[in-house]
Amino acid sequence: MGTLRFLVASKLDLYKQYGLKVDLQFFSDPALVPPGVASGGLDGAMFTYDQVLGGVAQGFDYKVVMPIDFSNGGDAIVASTNINSVADFKGKTVGYSRLAAADYLLQYALEQNGLSESDIKPVNVDGDNVAGAMASGSMEIGVTYQPNVDRIVSMSGDKFHVVYSSKQAPGLITDVLTFKASYIAKKPGVVKGVMQGYLAGLDYMKTHPEESAKIIADTLGITPEEAKLQLQDTYNMPLEEMPKSFEKNDSTTSFYGSGAIIGRLLLNSKQIKAVPDIADTLDMAILQELLPK
Repeated sequence: MGTLRFLVASKLDLYKQYGLKVDLQFFSDPALVPPGVASGGLDGAMFTYDQVLGGVAQGFDYKVVMPIDFSNGGDAIVASTNINSVADFKGKTVGYSRLAAADYLLQYALEQNGLSESDIKPVNVDGDNVAGAMASGSMEIGVTYQPNVDRIVSMSGDKFHVVYSSKQAPGLITDVLTFKASYIAKKPGVVKGVMQGYLAGLDYMKTHPEESAKIIADTLGITPEEAKLQLQDTYNMPLEEMPKSFEKNDSTTSFYGSGAIIGRLLLNSKQIKAVPDIADTLDMAILQELLPK
């Protein structure tokens, strides 16, 4: 959802004051974004942190310069009402998209409850198809995102409910502003301007919520009310909180903590050969310049 803040900043031309003209490009398939940055077709991008970690493991020089937001209920595990906790997942069929946000959330939830993927019957289901699969009765548990979560909970009366959500794993699913290390070295002023424009957009949204919802709604073809609902399920970090994501600790709100979980999953699934040093995925230098002195 961090994209929405960049959208507002772009529509209001808030980058102009920093000498920039930013061209936002939207991709329906997020898998197409990393190759765009790697090839130089895109100067930078908003990735999820798992994309950065996986890319660095494969040799790309991606660097997170700023955390944007993290899922705060926007991703969830939904189940039949006869399933009351994650511990009840044992032996059950669970539908989710492999190596996506749903996968990381599920693996973390299982781990926190003394279980692993070997304790469930996994089925690879795209997040947008989870609602249909659960409605058909082919599975009792699914992992998806908004607005699918609300759609599942509201269908068929009280048949389904949220058992676990990203609110219980803050920071595990985080959107980040990313550039290649070579681009940062060549154009640090541009990177700084993009960050400043984003922060200006975030400030505008805080002081002009109604106007911001209308800008988002008009761009995405939804109603302002729907735009507001989309914004509710993410937590946008104010500038003063952003350094916490770079602190070295085991919390999921730290790149080190969430990175350890994501890296282990990528390694176990043989998507990467080794988990990179988390420090190699981060560049906090420009963010430090923006922090109040």
